[in-house]
Amino acid sequence: MRVAFLVLCFAIAMGTLPPGQVRAQEGIVSNDGDGAIEIEADDGIEWIRDLQQYRAYGNATAKRDGVTIVADTLIAYYREEDGRQVIFRLDAEGSVVITSDGSEASGDKAVYHMDKKVAVLVGEDLQLVTDRGTITAEESLEYWEERRIAVARGDALVIQNERRLKAGVLTAFITDDEKTGSARVTRIDATGGVHISTPTDIVTGKEGVYMVDEEKATLCGGVKITRDNNQLNGTCAVVNMTTGRSTLTGGGESGKVKGLILPTQ
Repeated sequence: MRVAFLVLCFAIAMGTLPPGQVRAQEGIVSNDGDGAIEIEADDGIEWIRDLQQYRAYGNATAKRDGVTIVADTLIAYYREEDGRQVIFRLDAEGSVVITSDGSEASGDKAVYHMDKKVAVLVGEDLQLVTDRGTITAEESLEYWEERRIAVARGDALVIQNERRLKAGVLTAFITDDEKTGSARVTRIDATGGVHISTPTDIVTGKEGVYMVDEEKATLCGGVKITRDNNQLNGTCAVVNMTTGRSTLTGGGESGKVKGLILPTQ
C-alpha cells in the first residue's frame, strides 16, 4: 500500500528561510531555489524573534514539492547558521490535513523533527486514506525517513475493501519502485496481537507479516481460524488476502493442527 503520510513533512525538510523574509498573509518562501517552502495563512504570519519561531494562523497552509499541509496553526522553529535561519522543526496544530499524490492523512497535531527526520501525527480520528486502502490508529502515525519505515500505533488498522488487518502496532517497510521511482510499501509487520478478517474467515495470532506484493499474511503464535461456528487452532497460518482463504500449520509440541467443526443445522 502506498502511504503518502510517509512524505508527511518531507515537504518541509531541510528548508531554510533568509532573515526578514516574512510577509503576513502573503506567505513565507525560502529562496534556496530547490523545493522552496511556501507558508500562507488567512489570519496572518507572526515572526517571534525571541523564541526563533514563525507562526501562521487561520487555515495555515505549507506547500512544497507536491505536498500540502493545512492546519489551524503552523509553527516553524529555526536556528541561526551562517547568517541564515534554518528550520529544524515544524508543528501543525488543529484540524491537520496532509495531502500528496492522491492520498490524505488527518489528525489533531503533526510534528516533524528535521534533524532526526522523524514525523509524528497524533490526535483523535487518526487516518490515512490512499487509493489502495485506509489506515487508522488510536495513538500515532509515524514516519522515520532514514529507516524508511512508517509506524501506526494503538489498535492500528488497515482496511482494504472487505479485508482488515488489525494489530497493536503496524510497521510498514518502504522501498522505491524501480519503474516509477515512487515510494511504496512492500511489507507490513504486525505485533501486539493480530486480527485479520476476510469475507469468510477471522484469523488471530500474536504477530504477523503481510507481504504486500504477494497479498499474503503469515500469522504465528496461538493462531486461531474461525469460520462460521468452526474453529481451527495451530502455530501459524497463511492468509491469502485476495481470495480470503486461510491455511493453518502446526499446533503445540506435537505439531498437529486441532479443529472444532460443528455440524450444520
